[in-house]
Amino acid sequence: MGTSALGIAGGCDFSLEEGLFNPCLSDPTPARLLDHEVVRESWTGVEPSKVWDCHVHVAGVGDGNTGVWITPEMQSLFHPWQNLQRRFYLNASCAEREGSVDEDFVRRLLQCLDVFPREVKAMLLAFDYFHDDDGAPREDLSSFFIPNRYVAGLAQRFPDRFEWICSIHPYRADAIDELDSSVRQRARAVKWLPSAMGIDPASPKCDRFYQALVRLNLPLLTHAGEEKAVRGGSMSEFNNPLRLRRPLDQGVRVIVAHCASLGENIDIDHGDKGPRLEGFELFQRLMNEPRYQGRLFGEISAVTQANRNESILGALIRHVEWHPRLINGSDYPLPGVVPLVSLRRFVAQHFLTDAQAQVLSEIRQYNALLFDFVLKRSLTSGGQRFTPLVFESRRVFEPT
Repeated sequence: MGTSALGIAGGCDFSLEEGLFNPCLSDPTPARLLDHEVVRESWTGVEPSKVWDCHVHVAGVGDGNTGVWITPEMQSLFHPWQNLQRRFYLNASCAEREGSVDEDFVRRLLQCLDVFPREVKAMLLAFDYFHDDDGAPREDLSSFFIPNRYVAGLAQRFPDRFEWICSIHPYRADAIDELDSSVRQRARAVKWLPSAMGIDPASPKCDRFYQALVRLNLPLLTHAGEEKAVRGGSMSEFNNPLRLRRPLDQGVRVIVAHCASLGENIDIDHGDKGPRLEGFELFQRLMNEPRYQGRLFGEISAVTQANRNESILGALIRHVEWHPRLINGSDYPLPGVVPLVSLRRFVAQHFLTDAQAQVLSEIRQYNALLFDFVLKRSLTSGGQRFTPLVFESRRVFEPT
């Protein structure tokens, strides 16, 4: 995840230009918006059958016999910021009816997808518990849990709209069995958030898991850079992009979520006492190493959030030679957290025109998923845009 209500409350850059909460308009997205030139242009050159949004969270509270679990702190008035965080997530996904949260989340997501060409798919993310060094799950150190079986079931119920990505902690005694089982259920990748799950990607404990990923030709989608949405601050260095050298050197295809676009990490290429550098600078270093061609990819979810440096977004757009190795994810439902994206700032910095921003502002009230797609397709830096290939993510999950 990219940021959170906690981040907002803690003073990160954010925007109140369009209010605090998603209005969750239930009417269909108006035809005048769907047929608008800005929306039509966003599809220019893009092959819809190749568009798989690779970063779509499954949110819920476990009220639908789904197996979803969230920490009680998120529902406690004694933990106001975590309680507010839960409210932001559920409001962003328009799933706030008591007793129907899990069901309403899926229903709203399908409604958002209805306005896309019928071939477009969302890749749903499972999320494993934090595990300790012995591979035991620790609810007391976890924020939430989204079971593989639940997410796989959604993909099986709605095969025309959903693919899925499993989440398996590599220290688990049954990690390889769970991975093989997930692949039999057509999992397309594995999702990690190292700091929140207690995973050190550079640990030898991960090697047997990496060997299994190579055997199965399955990519690893893993967060890098600072994480604000899920607790795990004491293990923030697990998100250091340089720690991904270990899976890369063993032949794993690695997708770096958010392109490590937030925060700083230690330059461990120069030892544990190396200088602290921007995570994005370390990500760039990896991208520029020829040996990782075809193995290392960047994923652009959250790069439009207000707490990101616009120079990083501009660099990603202008690095056209990187575009075959960049793929799009929305980080849904976070595009529905209204203060996280400032359209006014993008206009002031010449990424968007006033006319584009006005259309996007209206779209966001109806459909956060379409908003994210059209926004990223409309951004311009130095006369360049993200090329269509960035949005044709299917190629990374179905390699020839």
